[in-house]
This record gives sequence, structure tokens and C-alpha cells, in this order.
Amino acid sequence: MNNNDPFDSGNFDSEEEFEKSRTQIKKEMEALQDVGKVLCEMKKEQLTQVPISEELAEGIKTYHRITSREARRRQLQYIGKVMRSENVAEIQAVVDRFDSSSEIYAKRLHMLEAWRERLITEGNSALTEFVEKHPMVNVQNLRQLVRNAVKDRKNDKNTGAAKKLFRHLKEHENDMLN
Repeated sequence: MNNNDPFDSGNFDSEEEFEKSRTQIKKEMEALQDVGKVLCEMKKEQLTQVPISEELAEGIKTYHRITSREARRRQLQYIGKVMRSENVAEIQAVVDRFDSSSEIYAKRLHMLEAWRERLITEGNSALTEFVEKHPMVNVQNLRQLVRNAVKDRKNDKNTGAAKKLFRHLKEHENDMLN
């Protein structure tokens, strides 16, 4: 058989892998390619947060330089092959944080909304608790944003202060998750 044949029995690390059907192996490879494609479509800022190897990062950079459709398809196959040696569960967890259809993304937004609401309604006690949990945040800026949001709510106005507070919390989300 050809040395590049992924279905060759010599390419398997264990008996369990050897016993998988060709269809199952092909589905797993395509799933890895799909995750690789999602990685290729992510913004650079988001991609920096994903725990990937240098080889995979280089493969993604190469994908962006390619313009030919067929060459991009082959590069995705290569990325799928490199993905076999990656920790796909960790990568998928980070990717899900940015996927608006995922459950993790929804939970993230709910957490941010809950903090925003607590900061507006509970005042200094919530602010103190937030700063204790997330010391990297700019306290003065946060205090000003909270004050403006409280003033808006008190005067039944909507100048966008609550939205600005939410955006600020979202900017510091990585600190909040760690």
C-alpha cells in the first residue's frame, strides 16, 4: 500500500484504532478538518487565545496566503492532519467561546450581563467584590461607567452607558475567566 494511505493498517497506534471502520476514520478526519476550517475563519485576536501548536499556526497562516480553491482544500486537509496531534477538546472549548450558536457563548454573555446588572443595582458592594475578583480592571474607569449607567437608569434615559459598561466588561472577560 501507499505510505500516505491513512487506511493502511501500519498507520495505527493501537488495536482499537485498527478496528475502526474506514467510514468512521474518514468522519473523524473530516471533523478535524471542520475544526481547522473554523480556526482559519477566526479573527487574529481570537486565534491568539486558542492553544495551538506552532505547526498548526503556520498551517493557518499558509491557508490565508493561498488564493486557489483547490490549494485551500488541500491545505485544510493538511491542517486536519496536524490537528490529530493537537488537544482538540481544549481547542474546541475556546472556539465555542466565540461561536454565537454555542452554549458556552450564551453562558458567557449571561455572566457578563449578570455582572453588569449587579454593578448597576448593588453599587459599591458589587464593585468592591468585582475588583477583588478581577484586580486587573481599571477601577476608576469602571466606577465612572457604573456611575453613568446608574444615572441613566435613574433618569429613565438611554445614552448607551449600560452598553458601554457591558463592552468594558467584555474587554476584560479573559481576566474574568481566569
